[in-house]
Amino acid sequence: MNVVAALRPALVLCLASMLPAVCSAQVSTVTAAQRLQALDANHDGVLSRYEYDSDAALAAMDTDRNGRISAEELQAYIGPGEQGGATAKERIVGSDVDNDGELSDEELRRSLDFRFKWLDKNKDGNVDLAELGAGTNTPMVGRR
Repeated sequence: MNVVAALRPALVLCLASMLPAVCSAQVSTVTAAQRLQALDANHDGVLSRYEYDSDAALAAMDTDRNGRISAEELQAYIGPGEQGGATAKERIVGSDVDNDGELSDEELRRSLDFRFKWLDKNKDGNVDLAELGAGTNTPMVGRR
């Protein structure tokens, strides 16, 4: 099985919860424990930066292989979403520095890096279940 296919469920959960853009709270149907289990590739009980990296995310979502993630690619990847929740286009806005409606590798990395640092409250370089749980359902304002 290729790495991208193996990581796809984890990446869906990761990106659905990480990409900042909206300021209103959203209800998540995925618990922090489920998210941690899906993302914890080495099964050590914490998420490292490697497990939160955007290389696999970009490769899995970039279906047209142009090095960018469009709202259509993100929406297809994360699914229809909850009624009243943010659309992929709305999620992209907060991280789309050049306002072209897509996320470049750099924009995605910046967004994921910001979210990881925000979640890692004790600054040990890992995100544990308590930290992930504290950040679940917490909206983030996009950083430009």
